[in-house]
Amino acid sequence: MRAALLRMRRSGLLPVAFGGLVTGGGLPPGYGARQFRISELSGTGTESLRGLTITSGNGLGGKTLALGRPYAVTDYRSSRAISHEYDAAVASEGLRSVLAVPVVVQRRVRGVLYGALRQPFVLGERPLNVALDAARELEQALVVRDEAQRLLSFAQAPPTADPRAWEEVREAHTELRALAARVPDAHLRHELLSACAKLAAAGAAPAASATLPLPGPRPAPQLTPRELDVLSAVASGATNAAAAARLRLRPETVKSYLRAAMRKLGAHTRLEAVVAARRAGLLP
Repeated sequence: MRAALLRMRRSGLLPVAFGGLVTGGGLPPGYGARQFRISELSGTGTESLRGLTITSGNGLGGKTLALGRPYAVTDYRSSRAISHEYDAAVASEGLRSVLAVPVVVQRRVRGVLYGALRQPFVLGERPLNVALDAARELEQALVVRDEAQRLLSFAQAPPTADPRAWEEVREAHTELRALAARVPDAHLRHELLSACAKLAAAGAAPAASATLPLPGPRPAPQLTPRELDVLSAVASGATNAAAAARLRLRPETVKSYLRAAMRKLGAHTRLEAVVAARRAGLLP
């Protein structure tokens, strides 16, 4: 959320930005009363908006929450297009022109981003596009966080869990690593890769029962993040071409990373490399 608001402000078109996420994951537009709390502020001069609870249908953000569409007003306090439950907080911050865009994940409104001016100017296409781009970036981050939570729930399953469930974990692990490589937020990327490491450690015990013989015991190899990404894709059954498409790499680059990983693991085949990586706790 904070990164999305900073992106809006750095455009120079929206000097004030704020927003919040719907608790409980949100519901599709039109499904009952929902709320979100304004939790992040950027460029504000007061704390009047922080913690404000916005109810579906009320005010500009509530209208955006209810209908799942962006809206803007040129002069908040005199607009007839919205209700005015939050006028006091908006006036305390001195805001006039305000726009609100929904954050939508899997057809559910998960939050609302606001951009604002302290003058009554028409907010045209350029500031709207800036806000929409920030919302799309936040949507991607939420998708990745949701997937991370799902993966961690698998990791907490007992070691004797159904092997088919472990296959789901492994496939999701591969998808999560591919997503992490495309996340611009360094903190979030580190958080996701940490979740991947926990899954790999959780999968080490089931992998230890594999019967494929390998050369004698070796210390845990140090694979680069990209080598591990490629090996994770290969472990899910992907061909070099499919791994390249998933990781947004060239097929030749995938082959190079795979050869390097096999060499470090002391493996002669792709399957040996995958088993060795699982035994070493590098893959679930």
